Order: sequence, then C-alpha cells, then structure tokens
Amino acid sequence: MKMTRLITATAIAAAGLVGAQSAMAYQAGDIYVRGGIAKSEVNDDIGSLNGNDIDVSDERGFSYGLGYQFHDKFGVELNGTQDIEHDVAIGGANVGSVDRRPINLMLNYYPLGGTGSRIQPYAGAGLNYTDFNDVTVAGLDVDDSYGAAAQLGVDFALTDHLLVGAFANYADVSPDIEINGQDAGDIDVDPVTVGGGFTYRF
Repeated sequence: MKMTRLITATAIAAAGLVGAQSAMAYQAGDIYVRGGIAKSEVNDDIGSLNGNDIDVSDERGFSYGLGYQFHDKFGVELNGTQDIEHDVAIGGANVGSVDRRPINLMLNYYPLGGTGSRIQPYAGAGLNYTDFNDVTVAGLDVDDSYGAAAQLGVDFALTDHLLVGAFANYADVSPDIEINGQDAGDIDVDPVTVGGGFTYRF
C-alpha cells in the first residue's frame, strides 16, 4: 500500500514534466509557506515486546512548511505536522497512546523551476527529527529520533502566488524505547506521509 502511494506520487510528478506553459512558478529568491492535511501510515512490522507484536495506528493531522528558493531549481524547506496521537496496541490489546511530532529539513529539486510551467514537480532529500511525547502507555519511554527523509510532490499554480499541491514523504524513524526503566531496543516506525494543501509564494 505504501509503495503504491509512493509510485503514484512519482507518476504525478513525472506527468508534471509535460505541463502546459503559463504563469511563472518557482524561481530564485522566492519564499513560500504551505499548509494542508496529511495522513501518516507507520511501518506494518514495527517490532515486538516479549513476543507480542507492537501495533501503532495510522493517523492524520495538519501539515505545514516554510521554504526558500536559493536557485531557480533548488531550495530548502522546513516542514512537518502537528502532534499526531497514535494508539498503541501490544498483542492486539490497546495499551495507550503516544504523540509524535515530525520535523523535516529538506533540500528540494524543481526540474521546471524558473520556467513558465504552471505544474511544478519536485523531489527532496534531507533529515528528520521526531519528538515523541505525551506517552500514556504505562512504563513506556520513547526517545527522540533522528534519521534520513525523502519526499516527492507536485504543485499547480492557480495564480502567480497561490498554488495547490500534493506530496508523499518517508522518514527513517527508529527510536530507542525503555520499559520500566529497562532498555528494550528500538522500534521501526518509518512513517510514510501522504497529503495535500495550498502553498502561498511571496
């Protein structure tokens, strides 16, 4: 399911390469803000505890982004989502929840940046920081996580300043956990987040 969505996002981005020419979209010096809604799907095989599988629910929340184009075809972007509350089940029994706050710092490449194409696909790579907080599972402590991140997306210019778009990103999230103060290894959360929303370009 996750791979299918990533392939779909890639296909959408590739389709943008033949987009109609019209309003100028991204170019050097642009600053933009993004906002929308995204759904995060975590790894199906997240790990186990005492022989019991750990399951974490897929959830959705508000997404955001702030970016700067230092070149027609390259820019940096800081993005993430609001705190997302995931239900946690061990051995099929719900044991509580944990909030996850991801922040990504990305270097984006825009193949049609600096052109007049209304359709602007992009691909990005960078770093992810994930803060785990408000853990309600008894005895569980989840460390913050650092890892690689990647994204694909496409924006469509409605005007010279307002764009609508969709994206998919992946982050390597493998936090260490402790149970009642004892090291219990790490878990592979590795979320794939798919979303859409609006971008305002200054």
